[in-house]
Amino acid sequence: MASAFTLSTGDNQVVAFGDGDAVPTLLVFFKHDCATCDLTLPLVERLHTALSAEGLRVVGISQDAVAHTSDVVARHHLSFTVALDGDLEVSADYGFDAVPALVLVGPDRAVVASFEGFTRPDLLTLTERAAAACGAAAPRLVHDGDGLPEHRPGCGSKVHDPDVARRLAVRRGAATLGARRVQVPIADDPFDFLSAQGLDDGLPVVPPTEARVLRMLDGTQRAASDVVAHVPPNLAPATVEKIAINAVMAGCRPEYLPVVIAATEAACTDQFNLHGVLATTYFVAPVIVVNGPIRRAIDLNCGANLFGQGFRANATIGRALQLVVRNIGGGKPGGVDMSTLGQPGKFTCCVGELEEASCWEPFHVERGFAADTSTVTVFAGEAPRAIRDQLSRTAPSLGASMGMCLQSMAHPKLAHVGEALLVVCPEHIRIFEQDGYTKADLRARIQEATARPLRELLPDADCQKGMTLRAVPNALLGPDGQPTAEGLETPLSKFQQDTDILVMVAGGTTGKFSAFLGGWANGAAGSMAVTREIRP
Repeated sequence: MASAFTLSTGDNQVVAFGDGDAVPTLLVFFKHDCATCDLTLPLVERLHTALSAEGLRVVGISQDAVAHTSDVVARHHLSFTVALDGDLEVSADYGFDAVPALVLVGPDRAVVASFEGFTRPDLLTLTERAAAACGAAAPRLVHDGDGLPEHRPGCGSKVHDPDVARRLAVRRGAATLGARRVQVPIADDPFDFLSAQGLDDGLPVVPPTEARVLRMLDGTQRAASDVVAHVPPNLAPATVEKIAINAVMAGCRPEYLPVVIAATEAACTDQFNLHGVLATTYFVAPVIVVNGPIRRAIDLNCGANLFGQGFRANATIGRALQLVVRNIGGGKPGGVDMSTLGQPGKFTCCVGELEEASCWEPFHVERGFAADTSTVTVFAGEAPRAIRDQLSRTAPSLGASMGMCLQSMAHPKLAHVGEALLVVCPEHIRIFEQDGYTKADLRARIQEATARPLRELLPDADCQKGMTLRAVPNALLGPDGQPTAEGLETPLSKFQQDTDILVMVAGGTTGKFSAFLGGWANGAAGSMAVTREIRP
């Protein structure tokens, strides 16, 4: 007995089979990139043309999306109904291994004939039985000179693609995900159980059932088995599936998964130095900045209360990356994670740039990407610190205020300490806009405002903290390794180079409050921000 089903066409017309059908029906399963399907479909069209008036119903069932299906229909001038088997449930029900697959069903839903691939004898038999079911003479589908082979094998049905098979089997209750399964005792609360296993971050996590992980995997086109990165400190492989599991636990929606994947990829680069970010006793944590169209697609907060609560995308994307580091890489507090005090951003920190409020090119464009490309930038940052200036009405004054605040990063007597992320609020950006200030102008003003003679930056009796001699530029030192008299009077700015000041625009449209997030030492021993494109 042929399975009943209900599908839809590319223009959302319902195609139902099996309930009250009283005519013989030919079901034709195909996919767009199959040469044997290209050989067979014109013959099916001939059969449809010959016998449709006699009562034969032909239904094509495409294993592809609308665009590819439309291409096939146009290429072969198909006039019979074609439905979309988008989730491949119907193809799985019929159980064939290859396409094309032809199934002739009688009015009672009994299978009269079927075959996969292409063979002349099977096509002849099916044609004769279809004609007999309609009470008509069998048409001749194959003609001399067609150049058709006697036999040609089909192409593998999409239901046997490893990741598709995994998803289908999970839907049907079979165990197919690659990750090890953990059985929760019936008497145990799943939230307490996961916490007892060390799988949370101190807050309850969502139990990652197979159904939830399956739904999460629907958020990406990447194969579940793809290895995205090797996560420090254990350098454990993070597959798409494992990242999806942690995204479920964090509370993500499926549409957030590509952002989490891109953030994982960026964080696991040598340039970002995730192992160092974990092992340092400093305050830093991965800070995720999202740019491009995906901000709006996932409703990521770029405005008021930017670093605060209340926005699921922001809260869960940053949390998912932290859980990936913890559960896949093994970076747990008290182990490799050695931060002396930590900070709330070690739970989660993910924000978006309010590109629409900026007079400057977006953050990711400045870093080499097209404006319509969605990206994540991962930055090793401290907690946000306030820049409160409600009085400046000119760009030079406001830039100086920002520089004075940035002077305190790490310590006022430390220069060349790495990158900083400056978050300019909309009210402040309007002041820069009115004076025609560019990002380059702002960076130059900050460097000017933070410049101090070397002698003020060295340790002294008043404050034994300061720049070490090994951090002082060699040009300012004499043959004895000590600063020269001229070197002591040479001003040094806070940042080694202007581009160490990363600038983005975000926050609420009222209130003259910007912020900065101090970074961690750059170079081989530190961390530099990394930007990656978000792929579907």
